[in-house]
Amino acid sequence: MSTAPGAASTSSAAVLGIGPGSAVQELGWDSDVDDALRTDILDSLGEDFVYEAIEAVDVVLLWWRDDDGDLGDGLVDALTDLSASGYLWLFSPRVGRDGYVDPADLAEAALTAGLALANTVTVSKAWQAQKLVRPKGSRR
Repeated sequence: MSTAPGAASTSSAAVLGIGPGSAVQELGWDSDVDDALRTDILDSLGEDFVYEAIEAVDVVLLWWRDDDGDLGDGLVDALTDLSASGYLWLFSPRVGRDGYVDPADLAEAALTAGLALANTVTVSKAWQAQKLVRPKGSRR
């Protein structure tokens, strides 16, 4: 994760809002994921990711590449175990990397899944993260 020169280094987990006590589910893992990022998150949690949720989770980490299929379906599936107040981080390859997800495709998939894009952060040299949340307020 990039920080400004002279700035205090902040862990990726902290930037993602993940810390001890958070129930975090990881989906879409493959051999190309950023192991340093995963280790940072796991160290911050102090426990393993939730793989088979018994209760709702606070955060879902979804690793996604352009060729993984329909992103809208992937986002809907990722919501299965997410709590009503939880959020999803979509990790996708950065611009110019194999598997890059076009922002227009992401926006359409988020709308399809009933989610809103909150913010984007760079979490490693190869991966970026988009935060997706359930919209606040009632739907019309």
